[in-house]
Amino acid sequence: MYITFSLSTKSRNEIVDITSNVKDALKELNADNGIATIYCRHTTAGITINENADPSVQHDIIETLNRFIPANQSYFKHMEGNADSHIKSSIVGASEQVIIEDGKPVLGRWQGIFFTEFDGGRNRKVHVNFIRD
Repeated sequence: MYITFSLSTKSRNEIVDITSNVKDALKELNADNGIATIYCRHTTAGITINENADPSVQHDIIETLNRFIPANQSYFKHMEGNADSHIKSSIVGASEQVIIEDGKPVLGRWQGIFFTEFDGGRNRKVHVNFIRD
């Protein structure tokens, strides 16, 4: 069983902190101790865990990905204009797994769970699955 929540992005490249959404989903799933999988089924987006204390980290991640994988390169064969978004999504990945203890994600002091958008703004869905120990 899993819970799905929706979010809307505004920018073509954006990183959204979804930690509180994941915690809400875990409550709805009556999670106690086990493993949660946070998954997005979009080919131009992803899920990652990183620092949530300083927003410049998200900026730096996006800027670095854009520098290494710029949009609309002449060598891209995918003609929809979003080949870079597919590549960025593959690098970041579509899911993360997190240990859950007493209903809460086991995260480091500065860690958060993030949705990464590479082809926005769009309406997106994220799935949270929980498996008990």
